[in-house]
Amino acid sequence: MGRLLRAVAVSRLRWVAGVLALGVASRAGAVTLPVVERTLPNGLLVLIHEDHSLPVISSYVFFRSGSRNEHCGQTGIAHLFEHMMFNGGRKFGPGVFDDVIEGNGGNTNGYTTKDFTAYLNNFPTEALPVVLDLESDRMAHLAITAKNLEQERGIVAEERRMRIDNEVSGVMQEALYLAAYVRSPYRWNTVGFMADIKKITLAEARAYFETSYAPNNAVLVLAGDVQPEAAFTLVERYFGQIPRRPPPGPVDATEPEQQGERRVQVRRHAELPAVLMGYHAVDALDADRPALDVAAQLLSGGESARLFVDLVREQEIATTVDADLDWGIDPELFTVYAQARPGHTSAEIERRLDAVLSALAHGPVAPAELARARRQLRAQAIRGLKTVSGKANKLGFAQVVLGDYHRLFHLEDEWEAVTGEDVVRVAARYLVPTQRTVVVLDPLLDEKGAR
Repeated sequence: MGRLLRAVAVSRLRWVAGVLALGVASRAGAVTLPVVERTLPNGLLVLIHEDHSLPVISSYVFFRSGSRNEHCGQTGIAHLFEHMMFNGGRKFGPGVFDDVIEGNGGNTNGYTTKDFTAYLNNFPTEALPVVLDLESDRMAHLAITAKNLEQERGIVAEERRMRIDNEVSGVMQEALYLAAYVRSPYRWNTVGFMADIKKITLAEARAYFETSYAPNNAVLVLAGDVQPEAAFTLVERYFGQIPRRPPPGPVDATEPEQQGERRVQVRRHAELPAVLMGYHAVDALDADRPALDVAAQLLSGGESARLFVDLVREQEIATTVDADLDWGIDPELFTVYAQARPGHTSAEIERRLDAVLSALAHGPVAPAELARARRQLRAQAIRGLKTVSGKANKLGFAQVVLGDYHRLFHLEDEWEAVTGEDVVRVAARYLVPTQRTVVVLDPLLDEKGAR
């Protein structure tokens, strides 16, 4: 689900405010949202969730092109285009996009993940035609110029330095994925390698846009104070004439089986030692994914979870612990993290992590513990749907990563079906040393012997 030290989405350095709205229906314990869908002749899929609680709308455009669609030598181009998309089109010039959205009382942003790039706007109801006009203009006629490319290249390079090169957690995360994967495009960070960012050409940028930013490679989601039929008419007006284009090529994420533990030592100036482990796991549609979700909650779902109780409360050797499984189109890593308390070592941390994971793999899982993990997962899912922006985001994510937004409404059933035996089974199958990569942070000392 994604919390600490995950492969986080890289976004423009501007935060989007949540837009409050209700309208989450619950029946027999399952969360559902009313959605009307339609596909334009050019292949653009449109999802509309109608919610008149407040006079606001959230729009998201998801392009099925993230860092998994890149290749070695051209990493970082997906994230680069997240920035490029705010440079104007044929009708709306440079800098106009933000000004028009904000002038209409809204806000805008974008973010890039391994599996997709998304663009979002939150705005008053009456601004819907303006927002659709803006979005269609940049989808059809983005200004890709040498000046724009160099400007955004510099911004992205600085983001690389800030988020990865000069950030200990970023260094650890990148080291983990580079060592854990051999062939999968998940191995490189979403922001890309600095050498690749510097050499993306104007021709490469234009070619990338032609395939990745086609309507048949996109999902448009509208949520909030919107009338579906009227909205479809507007979408057809603004997007209907954008031509369908050849889709991006298929992604081969086939990964050879790992034959033994891999280890990486990170030496950086830091206050405390830390350990980050990544175990080869599953993709988001795998039948074992729900049980691994529950396992992550049992390990780090609050102060009553196993890692916190053992490493923080009882052994008193760690300050921070976490376990998580990211959801991806391709198989992801199940990660476990712990930071040492002052006076304790990474070796101590690793021994206790091994002990806790081994106990999980050997069982049992108490019914009360299992029920708490399920409740926590349900609460997280509902919190993600408490705003119209959150609803639009989750619907688009489910459509792109899970292949069908309807699967969003069955997640709770999947978690409820997980038994204690299932958790023990997946822990014993996946959380094993031969299938893991261990990144150890050993803080460097300065000239005075201080970290």
